[in-house]
Amino acid sequence: MKQCPNCRAGLADFVPACPYCGVATPVASSGGSPQGPPQTSGKALVSLVSGLLLLFPPAALLAVVFGHLALSDIKKSAGRLTGQGLAVAGLVLGYVGVAAAATFLLAVALVLRGTLRHDVSGNEAAAIETMNTYRMALIKYELKCPYQGFPRSLAYLGPGSGDCLHANLIDGRLSYRTPSRLGYQFFYQPGVHGNDRVTAFALIAKPILPGRTGTRYFYLDEGGVIRQASSYLVGARSEPVDGEASPQGGEDQEDGDSR
Repeated sequence: MKQCPNCRAGLADFVPACPYCGVATPVASSGGSPQGPPQTSGKALVSLVSGLLLLFPPAALLAVVFGHLALSDIKKSAGRLTGQGLAVAGLVLGYVGVAAAATFLLAVALVLRGTLRHDVSGNEAAAIETMNTYRMALIKYELKCPYQGFPRSLAYLGPGSGDCLHANLIDGRLSYRTPSRLGYQFFYQPGVHGNDRVTAFALIAKPILPGRTGTRYFYLDEGGVIRQASSYLVGARSEPVDGEASPQGGEDQEDGDSR
């Protein structure tokens, strides 16, 4: 007689599995010893190898699935299978990979939600506010760096030591080459390159998805007036945004003309 390693029920020596709980039991050979040496679970090995590729989401999922299957098989094998440590390691790595993938996808979703929100009026108001932020920063930069004039890129306005290369006048997210904020993308073009002073510039705000994240295009140059148009042909002769004073005394400008 032998005893089930799981439920401790008494079983005959020739019974391969416990009829009460289903756990496999070793069958004694003619010499009275268990049949064959224990083997390492192949599923545990698959779990560990997949877990090592935790930065690849499908592999992380495989590590979790095979890890659980391996632990179940090892428990039911009554000592015929080993590799519990391998399966546990694969499970841990797999869950870490799944958590990392979920965190990354959540971060991407939040960025896209903030960048591509479909609130046209809110996006346009935010774009005008951002254009005004740039306007004030550009004015301050020209006063701070008279020999430079206006900056040669938006990066010069970004966080840093406060000099003419890192003037610390705008948030870091607005100092990228082509910054994006709430459905709009901003493009800056200095008017003069080389060793001369930058005496002119053009800053344009375009909706990332025209008609969905915004309908108006916005324009700003060294004249200091934020202008608007309903197409990408926005420029220095487009009409000023409501509340903006025109240097020409407020006369109507031809909408849609380019700079």
